[in-house]
Amino acid sequence: MSGRECTERSADGRLVWRVSIAGTMRVTLHETTRLDYAADSLAGLSVGDSLGAQYFVPGRTVGTIPPPMWEWTDDTEMACSVVWMLHEAGRMDADRLAVAFAERCEPYRGYGAGAFTILHRIRKGTHWSVAAAAIFDGEGSCGNGAAMRVAPLGAYFAGSPSTAASEAAVSAKVTHAHAEGVAGAIAVAVAACQAASARLAGERPSARRFIEAVAASTPDGAVRRGLHRALRMPSVSAAEAAYELGNGAQVTAQDTVPFTIWVAAHNLGGFPPAVLSCIEAGGDIDTTSAIVGGIVGAFVGRAGIPQDWLASREALPDWLP
Repeated sequence: MSGRECTERSADGRLVWRVSIAGTMRVTLHETTRLDYAADSLAGLSVGDSLGAQYFVPGRTVGTIPPPMWEWTDDTEMACSVVWMLHEAGRMDADRLAVAFAERCEPYRGYGAGAFTILHRIRKGTHWSVAAAAIFDGEGSCGNGAAMRVAPLGAYFAGSPSTAASEAAVSAKVTHAHAEGVAGAIAVAVAACQAASARLAGERPSARRFIEAVAASTPDGAVRRGLHRALRMPSVSAAEAAYELGNGAQVTAQDTVPFTIWVAAHNLGGFPPAVLSCIEAGGDIDTTSAIVGGIVGAFVGRAGIPQDWLASREALPDWLP
């Protein structure tokens, strides 16, 4: 679905990427187009996150869409910093991203204890590599936090899954020193990259082909093994898939990412059924919905997201370009 790219600058100084899509078609992508794709993915991520978070409110039942306003969580707040970094540099600068994460952290957004500890230490002057490696008895976090925020990065690098994977790893290691936490981010970024590439090609890949492409770029480990299990589940309900693959209830990458890739692959052309599948499956609903929303948003664009859902989502931060 994608191939090697070359980069140059246009007469106005903006970056221009020439990529091969679907093996033969050559496409020229200006920086503004890449940023638009990232923005589409962020729109999907933030709507999925904010809607999913509503189901943690007592009395809310699956099957009904809650009234606005839908407040977003740490998933969206950190994803906004990833998009900010793309605007600033066109790549991930780990030192700048770490500071941005730390300075913009609003604890009431639902940060986990591990993430809050890391970001607090970074804010106090500890280097991110030390802070990230210190938690969980020195093993680092294998949580789903790096995966939940990374889809816009993958959409930005449409046409280049290898670049999406390498930049996702940089973004993940700022807070996730464990290999599985990094692998989860790589898988989601590559999935969003593949979704945006398919949009460019005007061709929706089969679910199997989509999952295979993501698995091929994911490092060996539990996340990749989960993706291989997802390949053996072509025609089941979201609840059945979650039973086998996990629904994020353990808040780990390996318990979250395979399921979200399965949902996105089987619902790539439909934003509402994709997000509603995550809500049906339960677990870490805001995070699974954010991941799936970011991937599917990269394929359908903002026009494919229900406009009343977009209007119900809390406005994004005013510091976001």
